[in-house]
Amino acid sequence: MPVAARRPRAPGATLVLLVRHGLTPTTGVVLPGRAPGLHLSDDGRRQADDLAKRLAVIDRIAAVYSSPLERARETAAPLAAARRQPVRIERGLLECEFGRWTGERLDKLSRTPEWAIVQRHPSGFRFPGGESFVEMQARIVSAIATLVERHRGETIVAVSHADPIKAAVSHALGAPLDCFQRVMIAPASVTAVAYRPLGATVLTVNAVDGDFASLVRR
Repeated sequence: MPVAARRPRAPGATLVLLVRHGLTPTTGVVLPGRAPGLHLSDDGRRQADDLAKRLAVIDRIAAVYSSPLERARETAAPLAAARRQPVRIERGLLECEFGRWTGERLDKLSRTPEWAIVQRHPSGFRFPGGESFVEMQARIVSAIATLVERHRGETIVAVSHADPIKAAVSHALGAPLDCFQRVMIAPASVTAVAYRPLGATVLTVNAVDGDFASLVRR
């Protein structure tokens, strides 16, 4: 009798490790946005080196992606070098386009009437001359979906920025965008999301230590 044809096995989850870039000289003080020329501080470079060591427990990382901005690429570089891989640039991982708010001090912005909207009703806000939070979320979700399709069943790293990662987490949880400011994403933290055909599972958020090897066994 002929051997019955077997259906191809459905691929496993694609594990996406979303990493916020490390500290810069202006982290928490200025809204840098997409302005070029902002590099990691000494502490940020140490965080990037530590990130590579923390993720060394994961046997295989198929690719290391990064936002085009210097601070993200510099965070990704030690991890990629340790894996003998290139840092692959993905524009969808870019920081939000803050328009005319770019370069402004956060303490000044926090005193504007618009700040309350940014915190409480971000889905209704567009940065003057820039991007809306809705557009930002759609952009990073689309970028992640493209990477997941490209690396089905594999583990990848995507180095991005706080607000896009928060928006991606909210989308994965099925939470309204207006709740995304409740998510904390620290510099050089790891947020892990497993993407399967039936949906996403958030495994950890804002992790700065812990057993990262266990993520690939879930």
